[in-house]
Amino acid sequence: MIYEDLKADCKKCFGFCCVALYFSSTEGFPENKDAGYPCTNLEDDFKCSIHKKLTQNGLKGCTAYDCFGAGQKVAQVTYSKKDWRRNSDKSKEMFDVFLIMRQLYEMIWYLTEAFRIQTDSTMKEKINIAIDKTRNLTNLDAESLIKLDLVVYRNNINRLLLETSESIRSKFPKGQKNNLKGRKKIAGRLDLIGVNLRKVKLAGEDLSGALVIAADLRGVDLSGTDLIGADLRDADIRGANLKNSIYITQIQINGARGDSNTKLPISLVYPDHWDK
Repeated sequence: MIYEDLKADCKKCFGFCCVALYFSSTEGFPENKDAGYPCTNLEDDFKCSIHKKLTQNGLKGCTAYDCFGAGQKVAQVTYSKKDWRRNSDKSKEMFDVFLIMRQLYEMIWYLTEAFRIQTDSTMKEKINIAIDKTRNLTNLDAESLIKLDLVVYRNNINRLLLETSESIRSKFPKGQKNNLKGRKKIAGRLDLIGVNLRKVKLAGEDLSGALVIAADLRGVDLSGTDLIGADLRDADIRGANLKNSIYITQIQINGARGDSNTKLPISLVYPDHWDK
């Protein structure tokens, strides 16, 4: 399984993420922006006028975002290189299709990770079938994409992801002492905001959806830890071992604080703004 086509290639896109998405200044974007309106930094050729200075300007939302390759698929394949500026009558449809495509590509990315870490041959076959089916959906025309019921489809995908996660985590010894049990939750999500986790044994734990914002994870072993949907913004993962973490994405890595001593899975790259 390869990840090359699951990486954003902005040169082959039409700045969909800079237009289709809602921006909130509280989440590290330049300013509040309604969905469907171009970012003020988006130029006529679909390039960002401050792309090389995003980090210096503290635009964490921009540096962290990843479309998983959905942008170039919509631009190059779905709309055959027709952009939304010259085809304004189709612009809203294009933005809607991008949001759908992005969800499909995210699912493909997670399934690809599940296939990589899964050891059971029967499960790997099921995951492979799901990958092929999802890839086929990305080749649908715009009208068909908009009609997809992604809520039902995602639920089916999530079952495969969860089964794989449980299988991997079951290999780690249980009964480890940690202070996670009984911790309060915010909207159903484990609250670890700002918590010092350096002495907590997290290998094999389920931190899916957890709020780990600004938590101290320096040097922590996160092998077999399920991090799907975990909010790692400003989490300090310098020297941490995420090489065998479950479902950690580039978006989460981009939003965290790491360095050259942080161990990452083969599917991810070291952000340019990290400490060297």
